[in-house]
Amino acid sequence: MTSFLFLLLIILLAVAGLALWLWGRRQRRASGVPAGAVIYSDTGAEQAVAQPLISRRYGLIGKPDYLVEVTEQGRRTLIPVEVKSGRAPASPRESHVLQLATYCLILEDLHGAAPAYGILRYADGAFTVPYTPELRRAVLAAAASIRAGRTAVDLPRSHQDQARCTHCGYQDACGARWSLSG
Repeated sequence: MTSFLFLLLIILLAVAGLALWLWGRRQRRASGVPAGAVIYSDTGAEQAVAQPLISRRYGLIGKPDYLVEVTEQGRRTLIPVEVKSGRAPASPRESHVLQLATYCLILEDLHGAAPAYGILRYADGAFTVPYTPELRRAVLAAAASIRAGRTAVDLPRSHQDQARCTHCGYQDACGARWSLSG
């Protein structure tokens, strides 16, 4: 009788283990994140990341939420995953796609090979974003535009929004700060 109960307990534990494994696998698939080892995380949930990813060649710095190492077609590659807290839009926002593609470009520079895609993860869904030559060019154009804007003196700026003006990163260099008088 004791050996029967022991055998029954083992069978129940094996079934429970299998059920948990299947549930975890389904949860991972639903997350949109590829199966692989998380080798970098900047979410603060695990631990602080000491260094951002830096591409000196392109003058880009970034901290993706995750880098997942996957093996696809017999080769190991790093896939950037960017997590957004809001609900998934009908299609990914351009700024989110450019942010993700920036991480792809940095990885391309650091490792000599670009990831084929990155993942934008929203609260209720995910998008796999192919890293294409067109997207690469868009990142480089956006970076050049941002650099040009930093040194331009005749950029039209709106100072009508007090909160935006007060928290602006260029406040010290700006000659038209928000005043309490409006």
